[in-house]
Amino acid sequence: MAMGLASSRSGRRSRRAPMAEINVTPFVDVMLVLLIIFMVTAPLLAVGVPIELPDSRANPVEQTPEQITISVDGDGVIYIDNEAVAVGAFPEALAAIERRATGQLPIIVFRGDRAVEYGRTMAVLGELNRAGFTNISLVTSGSVSPP
Repeated sequence: MAMGLASSRSGRRSRRAPMAEINVTPFVDVMLVLLIIFMVTAPLLAVGVPIELPDSRANPVEQTPEQITISVDGDGVIYIDNEAVAVGAFPEALAAIERRATGQLPIIVFRGDRAVEYGRTMAVLGELNRAGFTNISLVTSGSVSPP
């Protein structure tokens, strides 16, 4: 009670008023760290099979989340997305690819190294056709001069 009287006599409030400002510095720090993490990891999310693509003047292919990337590197090793396929196991790997909810097979994006012989490329494309994959996009690097 004596404390209440002493504070009322002085005419000043002994308590501080609550701050109405938000300290955004920790928020900005966290957002900058997240930005750096995403900038570093974003290039790693692309298909990681190193392939030297042939040149072409074709229009860019739209990327969709339902597509599957089939890659053939310079040594002729076949990859489904980033997973290498054992020799002779490509037909079984294609059979394991599930259909979409609509019952259709997903879009195939084919990336073939320029050093791979044409026969190997056609063998992979033929196996894709045999498995029922008819919507296949061929990926090349951009070129400015016509062939």
